[in-house]
Amino acid sequence: MAAPQDVHVRICNQEIVKFDLEVKALIQDIRDCSGPLSELTELNTKVKEKFQQLKHRIQELEQSAKEQDKESEKQLLLQEVENHKKQMLRKTTKESLAQTSSTITESLMGISRMMSQQVQQSEEAMQTLVSSSRTLLDANEEFKSMSGTIQLGRKLITKYNRRELTDKLLIFLALALFLATVLYIVKKRLFPFL
Repeated sequence: MAAPQDVHVRICNQEIVKFDLEVKALIQDIRDCSGPLSELTELNTKVKEKFQQLKHRIQELEQSAKEQDKESEKQLLLQEVENHKKQMLRKTTKESLAQTSSTITESLMGISRMMSQQVQQSEEAMQTLVSSSRTLLDANEEFKSMSGTIQLGRKLITKYNRRELTDKLLIFLALALFLATVLYIVKKRLFPFL
């Protein structure tokens, strides 16, 4: 029958292996993650929790190793604890890389949001320019229409001025003819012999 310490050591080893596999799976999920930042943050949190559990189990295994009666078993377990610590150190590096990746992803998403806002502002500016261009084209068409009307008015005014001059000349000639006729009649009546 196995001693309680041996059972505890075996359980610790199994849990360490289990947590190790879970951490590897979560790190792979982080690498494959292309979703929103919240999903990446959630995966990072899970990795940290698993690391804490893994660290706790390694500490339990180390404590159990120190409590072993046989020196050979003690050294064997302490060597195993050192191996687990080294693996955990490598995974901590991976975790920090995942954290860095998360930070970079967050920054890129922020830049993406800023670029989206800039594109939106550019679209609004473009719409304003299109609207202004339309207004200017309408004003230009109206100006052309008014320009034609003004030229027609100018021609009419010039024509009326000429007509007024012609009318004044005709009135002057008619008045001169009338006065000449009146003088002729007065002359013939008053001075018939001339």
